[in-house]
Parts: sequence; C-alpha cells; structure tokens
Amino acid sequence: MLSLKRISLLQYKNYLKESFSFNKQVIGIHGNNGVGKTNLLDAIYYLSFTRSYFYKSDLQNVYHGQSGFRIEGDFDSGGQDQKVTCILRETGKKEVLVNNEIYQRLSAHIGKFPSVIITPDDGRIVTEGSDERRRYADALLCQLDAQYLQHLIEYNRLLQQRNNLLRALADRITKDKILLDVYDAQLLVPGTYIFVKRQEFFREMLPAIKSIYQYISASDDGLELSYQSDLLYSSFAETLHKSRDRDILSQRTQAGIHKDDIELRLKGQHFKNIASQGQRKSLLFAMKLAEYDVLKSSKGFAPIILLDDVFEKLDASRMHQLLERVCNPGNGQLFITDTHGGRIKEHLDKLAVDYEMIGL
Repeated sequence: MLSLKRISLLQYKNYLKESFSFNKQVIGIHGNNGVGKTNLLDAIYYLSFTRSYFYKSDLQNVYHGQSGFRIEGDFDSGGQDQKVTCILRETGKKEVLVNNEIYQRLSAHIGKFPSVIITPDDGRIVTEGSDERRRYADALLCQLDAQYLQHLIEYNRLLQQRNNLLRALADRITKDKILLDVYDAQLLVPGTYIFVKRQEFFREMLPAIKSIYQYISASDDGLELSYQSDLLYSSFAETLHKSRDRDILSQRTQAGIHKDDIELRLKGQHFKNIASQGQRKSLLFAMKLAEYDVLKSSKGFAPIILLDDVFEKLDASRMHQLLERVCNPGNGQLFITDTHGGRIKEHLDKLAVDYEMIGL
C-alpha cells in the first residue's frame, strides 16, 4: 500500500512554512475558500509528478515575494519509508530527490508514487477539445510505461522542430524540403510507438469507462466511446506525406498522433452537445475511476486519490457511489476537500470508514 504520512511546504503557493501529518487511510480537509485546500492537494500531486496540476510554470507556485520553494513528503510504500523532496532553487533550477538521491532525469520519477486527482476544472476533459483528453490519457500512460514517456518527450521535441521548419518554408526563409524528410523519418519511431500503446490501452480502457459510467448513473444512456487516430487509416509515413502541402500552407503539422482523440457520443450525437450536467459529471468520474483501477491493477497497489471540492459537482447519490468505490478497505489513501467539514463527515460516517479531519 502507498500512503503519505507527512508533508512539509516551504514557500509553496500560499504556504510560507507549514507541515501536515496524516494518520488514516481517508483524510478530510475542510476550510473556507482561499485558505489553501487545493494548494495542499496540488503539493501532494507535485510529489507524484514533479509538477503542479494547475500551472505549467513553477514560478507560479512560489509564495509571493519569494524566489523558490521546497516540498517534502514522507511516504510508506509497501512497508518501506521513502522521502520525496522537490526543490525549486532561487536560480530556477529544479531538483527532485528520493531518500536524498537526486534524479538525473525528472521523468525517471513518474509512476513511482502514482496518484489520481479530480478537480472542479476537470469537466473540460469531456466538454472541450481533444487536447484535454490526450492529456488525460498521456498522464496515465506515462505512469504505466517509462518508455511511453520518453517517446512522448521525443515526439513533442521533433514536432516543434518540424513546425518551426514549416513556418520557415511558408515564409520562404528556406526552401530546403530535404530537412522535412529528415524530421518525418525521425517522427516515425516515437509516433508509431505511442499509437500502438494508445490503441492497446483504449481497447481495454474504454469499455471499463463505460461500465463505471453505468454504475454511477444507473444507466448507460446510449454512451459510446471510441479511439480516433489518423494512424488507424494509414501508416504514419503515409499520413505525413499526404498532409505535407497542407502542413506548409498552415505552417503546422496537421496530421499525426498529436491529433488523436477519444470520441464521446451519446445516442449517436456528440456528447458535449446533448449531455446533461449529471451525465457530464458521471462520465468525468467514470474516466477518473477507470484511471484509478488501471493504476491499481498495474502497480499492484492503489494510487493516492485526491478529490478537490467534488461535493459541489455531484448530487448526494452519485457522491455516495463514488466514495463507496474508493473507500473500501485495501484501497489507497484518499484526500478529500470541502468548504463544509460536516458534509465530509456525513458521507464518511455512512460508509463507516476510518478517517481523520484537518481544518485549515
């Protein structure tokens, strides 16, 4: 089992210097808006992913007026004590250490302390563009497969270079299309690897999401999920070749695995166009719970789950079903925030689980 026993925060977001200890499987965190509930969960997420869930730039995570931060977490991982330390130096250099040993590559840490987070803004996964659903899938796959993460990093690096060349060709800064051939050839290995892994993954993942959706909503509502990719219809080499003229005109790569999507349909129509608020919430939670189940099965232990302000997003019956699923004995550690401590206690008391409450 994986559990976080203690976390200390120095100059992280609204915490100048603070520490918290956790002694139970389920931890309720309550307090008014703006006191730091979400920031505390984000710090736990940072210990898993070496980055914030909410901000791309680490500078946005620094306490106002300061120039760096430090997060330290003491974990119990399968009965072994593990200390994870994430530091942003005043110079802007980031360091991540486990038991005081520094990583040479931050990516080597991903997947060792898995977690799943659900926040109020996550509704965009089911209502907005394909970028959000790819980000959801990639965050999970990167925790499962270190090679996937390395191929994704390489693909994105090459894609940016190819797009820079396309802009140069369109602006007549260069006429050298031979370099375009080179980038196309280099993209094939990481792009094909990512496609194959996604295809295998979604073959099992999408039926699981649908099953959990039925459990939460007590109906399938005519929900259909499918993986969409340009590479389903032709090889990556053919896809890039066919799209080349269009790419030069638009000054960006228009086809490839960076355009993949999970197509969501309800009764044959686009999900976001006709789904009710309840259906949207049910699908989001189904996707997140499927993520939780996959990590638990793959790792052999449950990931930490972080639920931020979810009571405002689900009705009482859906909330009970969600908590019933993740609060079972043998499951992982759960952190849940709300503005009303009594509301957390009411739900957890009904489930008769061992929990503790922390007020901020």
